[in-house]
Order: sequence, then C-alpha cells, then structure tokens
Amino acid sequence: MDFSLSDEERAVRDTARTFITREVMPLEQEALRRERAHLPGLERSELRELQLKAKKFGFWGLSTPEQYGGMDLPAVVQSLIWTEVGRTFVQFKFGGEADNILFHANDEQKAEYLVPTIEGDRISCFAITEPGAGSDAANIKLSARRDGDDWILNGEKTFITNGNDADFVIVVAVTDREKGVRGGGTTAFLVDREMGWRSEFIQTMGEGGPASLIFENVRVPARNILGEIGQGFELGMKWIGKGRYLIPSAAVGIAERALGMAIEYANTRETFGTTIGTNQAIQWMIADSEVELEAARLLILRAAWIVDQGDDPRHASSMAKLYGAGMVNNVVDRVMQIHGGMGYTRELPIERWYRQVRLMRIYEGTDEMQRLIISRDLLRGYTKIGGHLA
Repeated sequence: MDFSLSDEERAVRDTARTFITREVMPLEQEALRRERAHLPGLERSELRELQLKAKKFGFWGLSTPEQYGGMDLPAVVQSLIWTEVGRTFVQFKFGGEADNILFHANDEQKAEYLVPTIEGDRISCFAITEPGAGSDAANIKLSARRDGDDWILNGEKTFITNGNDADFVIVVAVTDREKGVRGGGTTAFLVDREMGWRSEFIQTMGEGGPASLIFENVRVPARNILGEIGQGFELGMKWIGKGRYLIPSAAVGIAERALGMAIEYANTRETFGTTIGTNQAIQWMIADSEVELEAARLLILRAAWIVDQGDDPRHASSMAKLYGAGMVNNVVDRVMQIHGGMGYTRELPIERWYRQVRLMRIYEGTDEMQRLIISRDLLRGYTKIGGHLA
C-alpha cells in the first residue's frame, strides 16, 4: 500500500502552492484591513485578475471537461489543490468552473449559461434551501405553476451562496405536489435575474454573506427547464454531493497554516523566562492537532480516491466532511488559545478563521446529516465497516 504522491500529483500540488504563496498570500494584510473596515477583502475585479494569472500557470477549470477548455483533473488532484487554496484566507478560487449540474443543459442552454459561466462572463448560484427546508431538502415549497408555454414561480430560497452577485440562478421548484419531492415532483429552472427575482443580503458571523432569493410571480419560459421535468431533486442532490470532499480539503489547508502559526508562536513567545512551547499544556494541543489533521487528510484523500475509481463516494465523503469540519474547528480553537489575547484580535487571521470554519459544520450537509447518512448506510447494509478494505 503506497501512500506517496505520484510525480504528477506532487508537481501539480507544488505549482498550486507556488501560485498561492506568491500571488494570493501577499494580499492578506490588505484583505484584513479592508474587512476591519467592513469592506470586501477581495473585489470581484481583483479575483478575476488573479484567476487570469492562475490561467497562465495552467490552472483553469479544475473539474471542467477538456472540451470546454478545462483540466478535468482527477478528484485526488483537485483535493490537493483545494488544500493549497485553503492555506490562505483571501477568498480566492480558481476560474473556469461552472455548477456541475449545468452540464445537463441542452445545447442552447449551454451556449447561453454554461459556456459564459466557465469563461467568467456570467455568475450563477444554486438555490434549493428554503426557510423551512434546510437539511430536509425534500420539504421545499417554492412552486412553479404552468401557464401556457411558461412557468410561474413563487416562493423564497435562503442562505444562497453568490445569491447577491449572480445574474442567473439554478432554482429547484415544486412542479407536481402530488408526486412529492422525491417522487419526481420537482424541476430545476434557469432563471435570469432580469426575469424578476430579487436578492436580499443576509448578515452572518463570517465575512460576506449569503442571500435570500424572492420569487413573486416570476415568469420563466419552458425552454429554461434544466434537464427534465421532475428531475429537480435528483439534480439538487448531485450538486450538493460534489462538495463533500472538497470542503474538508480546504479545511486541511486552513489547519496546516494555523498549526504552523501556533508552532512558530510557541517557539518564540516567552513567559516566566522560557518559551511557551516547553509547557506540556501547549505541547499536547499541538500534538492533538497534528493527529487530527493527519487523520482528516487520509479520510479526505480516500474519499477522493473512491471518486476516481468510479465508485459511489457518498459514505466516504460524508465521513470526510464530518471529521474534516470538526477537525479544523478544533485546531483553530487550540491555535487561538495558544496565541492568547493576540489570537482574539483582528490583527491576525485566527479570529477570522474561527468564524469562517464554523460554517463548515453546517453548509452542504450539517454534521447531524452526515451522521445520519453514515449510520443509515451501516444499519441498512449499504456498506460494510471498513469500506473497500472490509
């Protein structure tokens, strides 16, 4: 059993690390200054400039098929890259991507929505969560009523990432309430902002914020149905499932960087005539953080490996997200404790990470939902203890 990276995997990882270190990390102090002034740490135009610089490094469309100009990288390599992105708190992401379910679009829709999104000319968001349907996505209420060749949408979506900036939304609506959400009663629509929906900013404990999307008699032509009528919930689950090994991949990067800061501080900060790293209490926090970090790394890479094998990754991805999200919260908490009062200030990124990583235990499947999935798979015999090694 070989746990080492291949030469290609290592080369891609190191190139991504070089880009993040040279081009993105130098922006951190300015990003912190802006955020203390309640401004975005990175303007959209600056993000676009960075993405075009990354394109020159060869990074464009990590998961996008080659026919659309992307790299179509294996899941393991994508995980390694997202770990490098996680090492900086600047809100950067590589360009050339589009929502995975947009590839279910027909040719006309691909020309109007998919290709411009990949090229960065359009901004999308995905909306399934509602005020009364978070983890229980099967409880959505936003309705779509047929009216001639059009559909009329009414209802609200909430906690929508990119909802304040997007010019179109992929929204899942109930089209046949009698069939039920899981029985083919929902459909996904591509809805331009100019068709009439509006967004309202939601203030959170983190930087930036999601949006509520309001639909009041929004008329959508039938040609804007994504996929097939009745396929909405299925597409929604495909969208949600994609991120469950990428989110904890970024968490590993955050934990690596934060733990490195803690080690450096423990070796230089002196109290009572000696560095605090000589204290057993500090040593144990560092040791526990390293153990949890490495355990999370292996769970995450195993989930990505299962994706690359073409096997069902849901069980492994749920374990990776559950443990990875908990791990980074534990590590950042310890790192703040090691830094004492300085860690609590907004002069360092630790306080910012503290707020940022808390979200990882909630979005795209809460801790509780991951536990439900994991236990259900075992109780119903969908998987064996020990997975593919059982």
